[in-house]
Amino acid sequence: MTNKQTAKEKIESLVIRFEEQFESYKNSDYNETLTRRDFIDPFFKALGWDIDNESGYAEAYREVIHEDKVKVSGSTKAPDYSFRLVGGKRLFFVEAKKPSISVKEDIQPAYQVRRYGWSAKLPISIITDFEEFSIYDCTKKPKPNDKPPVARIKYLSFRDYIKEFDFLWDTFSKEQVLKGSFDKYLQSDTHKKGTATVDKDFLESLDRWRTYLAVSISWNNKTLDEEEINFVVQQTIDRIIFLRIAEDRGVEPYGTLHHATKLGNLYQNLFELFQKADQKYNSGLFDFKKDKISQDVIIDNKVIKTILNELYYPECPYEFSVLSVEILGSAYEQFLGKVIRITPAHHAKIEEKPEVRKAGGVYYTPQYIVDYIVKSTVGKLIEGKTPKEISKIKILDPACGSGSFLIGAFQYLLDYHKDYYSENGKPSKGKKDNPLTPEGNLTSAEKKRILLNNIFGVDLDANAVEVTKLSLLIKCLEGETDASIQQQLSIWHERVLPTLESNIKNGNSLIDTDFYSSELELGFEKNIKPFNWRKNFPLIFDEGGFDAIIGNPPYVMLQNLEKREVFEYSSKKYRSAKYKIDTYQLFIERSITLLRKDGLLGFITPNTFLKNIHAEPLRRLIIETTQLNELLIFNYSVFTSASVDTCIIILENKIASPQTKVEIKEVQKPFYPIFKSSILQNSFTRNQRLDFNVSITDIDIETIGKIESESVQLNTYCKAYFGIQTFDRNKFVAKEKLSDDYQPVIDGSNISFYYLIPATEYVLFKPSAIKSGGEESIYRQERICLRQIGASPIATIVPANLFTLNTIYNVYLKVYDHDLLLFLLAIINSRTTKYYWQKKNSDEKKTFPKIKKEAILSIPVPRITNPVQESIKTEIIKLVDQTMTLKKELTLTKVPAKADQILNRTDFYLERIDELIFDLYNFSISEKNLINSLC
Repeated sequence: MTNKQTAKEKIESLVIRFEEQFESYKNSDYNETLTRRDFIDPFFKALGWDIDNESGYAEAYREVIHEDKVKVSGSTKAPDYSFRLVGGKRLFFVEAKKPSISVKEDIQPAYQVRRYGWSAKLPISIITDFEEFSIYDCTKKPKPNDKPPVARIKYLSFRDYIKEFDFLWDTFSKEQVLKGSFDKYLQSDTHKKGTATVDKDFLESLDRWRTYLAVSISWNNKTLDEEEINFVVQQTIDRIIFLRIAEDRGVEPYGTLHHATKLGNLYQNLFELFQKADQKYNSGLFDFKKDKISQDVIIDNKVIKTILNELYYPECPYEFSVLSVEILGSAYEQFLGKVIRITPAHHAKIEEKPEVRKAGGVYYTPQYIVDYIVKSTVGKLIEGKTPKEISKIKILDPACGSGSFLIGAFQYLLDYHKDYYSENGKPSKGKKDNPLTPEGNLTSAEKKRILLNNIFGVDLDANAVEVTKLSLLIKCLEGETDASIQQQLSIWHERVLPTLESNIKNGNSLIDTDFYSSELELGFEKNIKPFNWRKNFPLIFDEGGFDAIIGNPPYVMLQNLEKREVFEYSSKKYRSAKYKIDTYQLFIERSITLLRKDGLLGFITPNTFLKNIHAEPLRRLIIETTQLNELLIFNYSVFTSASVDTCIIILENKIASPQTKVEIKEVQKPFYPIFKSSILQNSFTRNQRLDFNVSITDIDIETIGKIESESVQLNTYCKAYFGIQTFDRNKFVAKEKLSDDYQPVIDGSNISFYYLIPATEYVLFKPSAIKSGGEESIYRQERICLRQIGASPIATIVPANLFTLNTIYNVYLKVYDHDLLLFLLAIINSRTTKYYWQKKNSDEKKTFPKIKKEAILSIPVPRITNPVQESIKTEIIKLVDQTMTLKKELTLTKVPAKADQILNRTDFYLERIDELIFDLYNFSISEKNLINSLC
């Protein structure tokens, strides 16, 4: 590998040569090809890159790709260089120019390279003619009229190369890139990140095109119903996108679609292109035997022209030759969250789907999550296997959406097969059954074979099914050219793409055809779409089921969505359906039944099933019927703009042995999983609710056992009651006492540690205003109040006649005793309870963790059985009373020195209370240290 000093000397020699013959190199006759050969190639060679592939790698494994040129009206349609890591991950593009062009001042080169980089979702890219070297921030959306300085991070003249050599070496040399310097540069404050990412922008384009088409089709085609309009709009967009991508990748002549806008009925012109595509690709995307609607649809010329114009330069910011299917999938996933509704007057409206609205949006899975789950399931299943053995492996996503997990699995299989064939012999030229091309890529026939053998999906949304097919077909098209396709058509008499009707299906993964026994209206039945797995995939179930099931199933409370019949059906059919039925839990249970013996499941889901009381049946099912291999807990929000706490579950369809251990991992930031511990799976059975206590150790088990054996539960003395929920907070909660029916009220923000922030609001306490929490007697007594939101309980005493809203739990005595109330407050606020709560009752949420009533009432209260413990209890009560007095005094103190004194005394009292509670349990020094270290 080139060392830094040698690299500097080589670049210095290039600088001297360019300077000495500056005028001749600036001549317009000195072209781009010569510039690349004489200066740009040697420049990057000096930085350690294998520009000429001297290592002899197949095309797929080269670290620098010289893109094939597709010339259109004199402009290049692919970047000149793509610099990559091992495995093919792109780092940045370099666009080459001849020195007679001004890199610093010309608009076109800057727009061109930014368009490439932005479309590929790369952070930066470079333009250089060696005389000049411009680095551009490609996170900012490019506009055709942007001046060259827009989004430019750094500009160097060739005369700056030696002075700036440390920067060039540290940022762009291969040696430093492999050490992570490139990533550090991107994370630095060198440039301000843009916000209009290509997937978000493409989503806006999709939304806009859907609106154009929906309005035109609904107005011009009155006989079409809502379902038919949704279908034809989706199909039209998918077909246009597919063919436009094919153009930029050299599979179709550039501008073919655009030519359809020249004369006559533009949609009919477009439809003729679709029919030709069917003959060429043989894909279900262009199957007009099944699609009997599209041919006769009327769409305004203006709409077709507008959409197609937005897909071509200069109006189009996308460079489809580098726009990955993963980026398209991200946009499409959000796009599928809305649907076209037709009004009685047959006007089109775009609305969010009810299930998306209830779930708070669409959660598109980040690529690193897809990759991790695929590697942990598909990767393990195929490791060390031959292509023949792998052909029997069946991979399913039962809620495939836009296909992100299936694309990830397909790509993993493609990479594995390519590596296998490369390591096990070179292909012979001209043979039809060769799996590799002479360049070292998989043939389209081999990609089709893998796709049809291994990849399967189901989704309730018919449009999602079509998008998944589209994404997989585009993935098949990667690396193809017009020449390779023509070879298949003319020599092998095979059309390019597979039909995926038997692989990707529309139906309800959770509801079988036995649902038809319910008496339902036909319209409702159409929406439910019962799905019989064995009938739809008979060969797979003849072999025992699927080998791997992966995905990100929907997170929606079933009772919020469906008619009663669906809720009742699910309650009877699924063991995990108890009280509140979340669809993701049903997907876990359903998927276990669809796995063959020893098959693997990998899902990302909310982490609520780990400890939620209502998820106990699901935990029991997992423990009793599967081997739980891994739980990966996220300590940050994986999904943008969604406050759902998540985890990854990996399990195997076989009975766990007594020695089976579950790997527990945590992730603090994207994406660095840290191994935390291994826990015996059967240790989860030691607690009555079978909670998956992922943070518990053997020492914790002993300590918790001691706490539980020396205590009674809080419900021995108390009951708990949730505060008032009004029908309308804005209407029934006021800043002033508007009448005698208004009562002083507090919410969770008023509750502090041993202190009550005085009430400043009043609630209308009448039946017409109160939805729940209206038991007046609760509020007419002194009691303990706890915040609902918190990682562990925070509580104080609340006096009688002060009402609470529904962010507070009211804990009141069965038999009133003021001193007992103070003692119980100390227990609730203690370090011992905080420790116990974190280990036993935490809902594992990092965003808005909630305190639950059942957990409050299960708080352990030490038994008082002898005079020594009575004496300790008396001292605790006294200290609690003094602490609360000091807390009030602190809020009135204006002298800093006095405030410090109060704080010091309060801290001392709190430490003493915790020590006394330790003594009640007779904790050892090591047990005390354990609790103190975590709290």
